[in-house]
Amino acid sequence: MNRSLKFFTVAALAAGVAACGSGSSDSDDTGTVSFGLTDAPATEFSNVTVAFTEIQLKPADGDWITFPLDGFETVNMLDLQGGVTEPLITDEEVPAGNYTQLRLIVDTDNSFVTLVDNPDAPLTLAVPSGEQSGLKLQGEFIVAADTSTDFTIDFDVQKAIVNPAGQALADYMLRPALRLVNNLEVGSIAGTVDASTIIQTACADAATYSGMVYVYEGSGATPDDLGSENEPLVAVPVSDDDNDGTYTYKAAFLTEGNYTVSYSCSADDNEIDEDLAFAGTQDVTVEVDTEKTVNFE
Repeated sequence: MNRSLKFFTVAALAAGVAACGSGSSDSDDTGTVSFGLTDAPATEFSNVTVAFTEIQLKPADGDWITFPLDGFETVNMLDLQGGVTEPLITDEEVPAGNYTQLRLIVDTDNSFVTLVDNPDAPLTLAVPSGEQSGLKLQGEFIVAADTSTDFTIDFDVQKAIVNPAGQALADYMLRPALRLVNNLEVGSIAGTVDASTIIQTACADAATYSGMVYVYEGSGATPDDLGSENEPLVAVPVSDDDNDGTYTYKAAFLTEGNYTVSYSCSADDNEIDEDLAFAGTQDVTVEVDTEKTVNFE
């Protein structure tokens, strides 16, 4: 699939993000960048507060550039869903050219989670080397000269937070599960899941868990669970927020291209390889600045 913008994650070192313009520039050329933060929803947690203190950018031919972040000690990541973002930095001037890595530095002392079934009991959240090297995005992106480029970092709580076995640094551990996208190159997928489909796929209690829609890169993908070799790019919960019997979902910040989407009501643990039951698998093409509708009936 030819795309000028690609996802890059910690597990995909060669993937990159290309902004408009050339990657080469004179040493004095600059551009401006903005980075925002969004989250793919999770079902287990009622609060996920990750206290980011710095964002660091690494030019291919230069030293790390650091911007301090203020105010994130109180930001619940679960409020940043369905296309909602929180700015990290806005219109900051940086050298133009190629960049090879991005880091988010974490203050673990002020980071915590709470569970849906026990929201008044904060649990500790640790990031190995979070206050030194932070959460890393390795790959390439371009800052063009005399141009302003807006990026969004998609922080996927559903994939990122794990419950460690045995002795650990905290109650929960945070592993890198981040995507970086150029805001000029993305669209979204949204739709409904019919109540009869939820009942037929044996959701134990649709009032508390209505399943998830899984989004995979490429057409004709074989759906599989979180943590598998063919895990989804994102998995977003289905919910009836208005309690009117209409179950909806939205997967935002998807780059232009072909995707496979499927629905499952099976519970999915991102630490266990499971045989989930999927229903209504469909192909869809995402276009820039467009919301495509995919309903499961």
